[in-house]
Amino acid sequence: MCCARSAVTGGKQMDGIAATITALMVAAGVLPESIHFRRRVTLPGFYRPTKDWDIVVKVGDDLLAVIELKSHLGPSFGNNFNNRTEEAMGSALDIWTAFREGKFAVSPAPFLGYLFLLQDCPASRTPVRVAEPHYLVFPEFRDASYVQRYELFCRKLVRERQYNAACFLLAARAAARKRPNYTEPAGDLSAAQFLLQLLRHVGNSALAR
Repeated sequence: MCCARSAVTGGKQMDGIAATITALMVAAGVLPESIHFRRRVTLPGFYRPTKDWDIVVKVGDDLLAVIELKSHLGPSFGNNFNNRTEEAMGSALDIWTAFREGKFAVSPAPFLGYLFLLQDCPASRTPVRVAEPHYLVFPEFRDASYVQRYELFCRKLVRERQYNAACFLLAARAAARKRPNYTEPAGDLSAAQFLLQLLRHVGNSALAR
């Protein structure tokens, strides 16, 4: 998996990742016309009418996979951390509730994936103090940097079964021209683990049709 220079420094930072994911799913047997990126990615929700996802895979009436691709670039990390986490949790609750209520016809449970790219820089690696005016926070959050906070968040999304798989990547501006131009701080949240689970799901579903 790779990101071009714009993938690390600009608004198109997830395009390279999306292209890689798409190519691998096609290689696993999913028809290109079944994979939607940018267009036709709107799905109904339960708590809101619709949400636009980043990648939607639909074969016939079956919703095979739904993937959210998010990034967070500095210099201000504190302003957006809570927004990113609340958005991801809300989106998972919304789509799984819609699925439970039969909104996706008779489709089997889709693969729900979350991939997060964080800028690797001193500000994202600096320990952050937490306010505890009434109760103590969970100990893993005390003096944790934003790198550590996002890693914990992605891992908990999977452990609490809000997402089938999560991937957490770090990318520094200075490494934009390198290959690979990202690092993986946690093996259980690596690109390989994420893609393995995704391809196993969509590949088996495609072969079964």
